[in-house]
Amino acid sequence: MPKVPSSLPVSGLFGVVKPSGPPSMSVVNDIKTLVASSRLFVEADKLATRKLKTGKRGKYGRDVVKIGQGGTLDPLADGVLVIGVGKATRKLGDFLDCVKEYRTTCLLGCETDSYDSQGARVRIAPWHQVTREKVESALSEFRGEILQAPPIFSALKMDGRPLYEYAREGIPLPRPIEKRKVTVHSLELIEWKGSEHDFHWPEKEFTEEQKHAVEKALQGVEGNVSIQDVPDTEGKAEEVPTAFVLSMKVSGGTYVRSIVHDLGHALDPRPTS
Repeated sequence: MPKVPSSLPVSGLFGVVKPSGPPSMSVVNDIKTLVASSRLFVEADKLATRKLKTGKRGKYGRDVVKIGQGGTLDPLADGVLVIGVGKATRKLGDFLDCVKEYRTTCLLGCETDSYDSQGARVRIAPWHQVTREKVESALSEFRGEILQAPPIFSALKMDGRPLYEYAREGIPLPRPIEKRKVTVHSLELIEWKGSEHDFHWPEKEFTEEQKHAVEKALQGVEGNVSIQDVPDTEGKAEEVPTAFVLSMKVSGGTYVRSIVHDLGHALDPRPTS
């Protein structure tokens, strides 16, 4: 009687809910440790060899199974990570270019180096004049095909050097940061929180030395750049700045925080996401 071929190990694509906090790669590594110990995903002979050498679960043997992700989420973001195991990793590239849906909360009046709430305050600006109607009107500039530049404090490289090194060390950029073409299929304001929220600006602030370093890095490509706070003559220091929530469907490679940053400049005040 012919031997029935085994259906193991299996390959597959999984949707994993990532909580806010851990980096995407940390989640992938945790899953890799689990599947590397499972007969469901690892060939029996490889699994037996691994157990003989370790006698317990551990880092050894994680490479016996191939695993990857179809795009990453920022540590702050919670949402679905597409994980591929085994032969299914070949399909992960299909998810890099698919349409993705995000929700982000925006806080007016403060710009950070990373364009999000985990960065340091670069400058603050008035926010009282921004109304729901002004935000909804400004959103039209960011729908469809747009060009967006990544934050200067990012790991993207220019001439072999990460952009954040230019900014931190005050090294003039050799050329402007290349903008990327992305598609914003939809972009809507879905909630106006006003001051009824618990969000706040980051406590960490840029020093004058750090501001001068960024100015020096940008001067070669943007002319005379000045990073200064704009006095708020209308508000009081203890007032809670306005917050609102955006929902968007975008193409792969879109920086949600860059949309928030650029929207803030279009409105004049600088929000953080």
